[in-house]
Amino acid sequence: MTDRAGCAGCAGERRTPSGAVLRAPIAALLTTLLAASAVLFGAGGAEAAGYRYWSFWEGTGTSWAYATQGPSLLRPDDGTVQGFRFSVSEDSADADQPRRAPDFGAICADTPAKDGSKRVALVIDPGTAADAPDGEEPPALRTACAQVAPDASSAEALASVAKPLRYDSSAMICAISGYPRSGCGEQVSGDGGKKDGSGEPSAPAASSAPAADDGDGVDDGDGGGGPSAGLLVGIGAVLLLGVAAVFQARRRR
Repeated sequence: MTDRAGCAGCAGERRTPSGAVLRAPIAALLTTLLAASAVLFGAGGAEAAGYRYWSFWEGTGTSWAYATQGPSLLRPDDGTVQGFRFSVSEDSADADQPRRAPDFGAICADTPAKDGSKRVALVIDPGTAADAPDGEEPPALRTACAQVAPDASSAEALASVAKPLRYDSSAMICAISGYPRSGCGEQVSGDGGKKDGSGEPSAPAASSAPAADDGDGVDDGDGGGGPSAGLLVGIGAVLLLGVAAVFQARRRR
């Protein structure tokens, strides 16, 4: 009995170090996996990017709302206010508003109403030096009262007071009054454009914001800063290797 008890005790002693030896590499493996995932996700966040472009806004009383149609499609009513703001943003919810209130009375005070036309007040805000492309200085913010035909679009109203305009093939505004000289919705690094924080989140507008790069030099993607597909594949591969190692360790017990 003593010998058997002693043998049982010996067996128990043999199992304990074996379990500890098994748990130690598994714990180390899980720690490594968590660290790798944190690094990979952190890299994805560091690569978060924005787009440098003109956003399009509509005046709603004393505030601004991101336009839900592009300026070439929208046909504003007489007495409305519309704004254009150049800045760097990840998407429409992150875009900066024009830095002038949408005050039709003040902007069109010197432009009397006329039969057979409508008046559209415009706020044209080229943004800050932090949002400007390299080598360019933004012109001063200005307002204008466009007097155009009753069926004129917002783009036509803008063209009547702020030429030259430049568009890309998808009718996105690239330049107003020649600013900027080149580029159109180009992607910039996450720290490449420090915003002044004046923007307020509002509804997205697919016709105004840039989409993914289709090979013509214009970025056409949504600009979100999440991990790329390659990054997710890499994380998945690391996790699969970790799971396989755990199962292999269990089989050797």
